[in-house]
Amino acid sequence: MLRAYVIAFLAFLYAPILLLPVFAFNDGTVIAFPLDGFTTRWFAELRTNAELHAALLNSLWVAALASVLSVLLGLAAARANVRYRFPGKAAAMGLVMLPLVLPEIIVATSLLVVAVRLLGLDLSLWTVVAAHVLICTPFAIAILNASFQALDPAMEEAAVDLGCTRPETFRLITLPLVMPGIVAALLISFTISLDEFIIAFFLTGSDPTLPVYIWSLLRFPRLIPVVMALGTILVIVSILILTLAEWNRRRGLARAGVKDTGGFL
Repeated sequence: MLRAYVIAFLAFLYAPILLLPVFAFNDGTVIAFPLDGFTTRWFAELRTNAELHAALLNSLWVAALASVLSVLLGLAAARANVRYRFPGKAAAMGLVMLPLVLPEIIVATSLLVVAVRLLGLDLSLWTVVAAHVLICTPFAIAILNASFQALDPAMEEAAVDLGCTRPETFRLITLPLVMPGIVAALLISFTISLDEFIIAFFLTGSDPTLPVYIWSLLRFPRLIPVVMALGTILVIVSILILTLAEWNRRRGLARAGVKDTGGFL
């Protein structure tokens, strides 16, 4: 019974994604069966769409900056969480991880009010970067927590005993050992930021990110196959990035000699 439920759940979850390449190569503009024939012209249109290229560059810039900032903040938070004891640590970490469970529509609305009404900021890619840092940092912390927990504190203590300063120990010993976790956190944060729509929809200005631009294309039925082609490429890229992130996570655990319990979170 459980096996049947899992199969049905996975089919319901992934069947729409599996249909993306089917209609991306369909010659017709109507998303329906039977198919009209095989074509690659929808992918060719992606190469000549200047607005799409601009939106893609915006998303790549936002994702790169947000992922780097998220990992820097996550690195500091995860080390403090694993290595130190201080009053209110559990409450502080709970507040930091809160965006994981809050509905994105609530987060987006709150950030819009804070940015526009309280701070008087103009909506731009910078507001999107700040919001993506907020939602990506908890994922980075979750991954880096595991990396620091797998790191034996005796190795850092031995480096200090042998004459290394604390900054040298962190740079020469700690960072190389947790680097697989850092790379995994970067890739996961990059993927989350690249694919995120709701917050970007609320906070973007005149320069849309790629998901917001895709949303604008849905108003034109003729361009829906182009969206399918673009979605196919994004799914493939996301799978490759997540596979690389998981490989880095497992490599880090293997180097630390820790048993893999599976999954980032």
